Amino acid sequence: MAWYLTYTIAYFAFMFAVGIYYFTKVKTSDAYLIAGWDMGFWSIAGTIISTWCGAAVFIGWVGMGFTVGMSGYFKFALPGILVSMLLVIFFSKPLRRQRLYTIADLFSERFGKKAGVLPSVFSAFVYSVPTTALQIIGMSTIFNIIFNIPINYGIALAFALILGFTILGGLIATIVTDAFQSIVVILGIIILAVAAVNFGGGFSSIIQNTPTDYLAPLGKNGLGDVLIFALTVAPFYLVWQSTWQRIFASRTEDIAIKAGLTGFGVVLVISLLPYMIGVIARQFVPLDMRPDLIFSYVTLELLHPAIGGVVIVGLLAALMTGADSFILQGSSNLAQDFYHRLINPNANEKQKMFVARLSVVIISVLALLVAYFMTDIIAMYQWALRITATTLIFPFLAVMFWRRATGTASFLSMLLAALTTALWPLLNSSIDPVFPGFLVSLVVLVGVSLVTRHTKDESVKAVYWEDLPTATSRMNSDDATVTAQQPQVK
Repeated sequence: MAWYLTYTIAYFAFMFAVGIYYFTKVKTSDAYLIAGWDMGFWSIAGTIISTWCGAAVFIGWVGMGFTVGMSGYFKFALPGILVSMLLVIFFSKPLRRQRLYTIADLFSERFGKKAGVLPSVFSAFVYSVPTTALQIIGMSTIFNIIFNIPINYGIALAFALILGFTILGGLIATIVTDAFQSIVVILGIIILAVAAVNFGGGFSSIIQNTPTDYLAPLGKNGLGDVLIFALTVAPFYLVWQSTWQRIFASRTEDIAIKAGLTGFGVVLVISLLPYMIGVIARQFVPLDMRPDLIFSYVTLELLHPAIGGVVIVGLLAALMTGADSFILQGSSNLAQDFYHRLINPNANEKQKMFVARLSVVIISVLALLVAYFMTDIIAMYQWALRITATTLIFPFLAVMFWRRATGTASFLSMLLAALTTALWPLLNSSIDPVFPGFLVSLVVLVGVSLVTRHTKDESVKAVYWEDLPTATSRMNSDDATVTAQQPQVK
């Protein structure tokens, strides 16, 4: 207990020291919400590792390895990471040039204000709230297992710690601490993997005692099962706002690409380990144990507290970095997409900072309520991925490549795709809802675009090659600021 308590107190003391420091330094909403578009290589690479290796790695993927084996890596982790790398390679430059905050920001600039409403709603409420709730519950579970704190009290404590840090320093503090946390996360998962291999008797013994289905890349159900699962999950990561925010926050387009590929390259390798730990755990963990408890059980059973404390801090770091990233994703939608764009376009810096921090509180409180009252957050999270992907993928590609796409078509495409995806299960069809959702999105987007015209508030651009007005206006604003700060020659 003493080792775990010492590590935990030291970790949170460090986090809040950094948060308080940036609370005194961050003076603008741009710095708070998007780190001033000025983060360097190591900061971006580190925050990508930390954000991706969140609760999913330590809890979800270990449990997935325990239940389905190594095929889980090829169903979930590998496709999601590869799509994220494609986003970084092909879209970092045009996205970074636009000097935006959120995916809804992009849609509003290209298709008009109403086109940004649905992406904001999905990002802030359908995705950010339940994913933050998952991190809160994960942290409360650790407090319960390690320190015997009742779950309800643990949820309240986790909420207070997460909100307290996030509200202090915003995205810049999150990215800076993520660089440190990425090291702790990687170290923790490597320590646990080595301990599991040693406890399992080495690789040869593990392979000999593990059923082939749990070692095979395609699992017991074959290629079709892996592909269907991958196709229902991976597309979401093309429009995952957390990755977009890291691209936007990068100091240059070159940093966005190189740091992004470095971060996801590390994740590509590290993500194998939790699945491996889950498979090995089948040899010494009760097979009827809940998959989400496997990680904690293995840590406590295999490691001395002096070493296990490092692993637990790695898990807390993963939960913290996931939570603050998801909160800031949702708060950016509320502060930028709703308040600044729709309610008060002429807001001054003091008003924007107040609303940014208020938005952090709103998203956090909603996540707290979900953590207390929702009984199946995992299912809610899976639906969030599905609906976000079917709703946003084709409109996003239209923003990038098709000038003929209209705001009316984009709005109807998103609305009808979301409804189709949500209501499809009522038909009791064996077809996964994402496939009809994608089909409706594409057909409506193309068909309605061909019979409607652009409105006056649209910027008719193919953004992959052409810049939106924000790119020029914010660049000119930055140049003017730099010029004003230069000493005058007399």
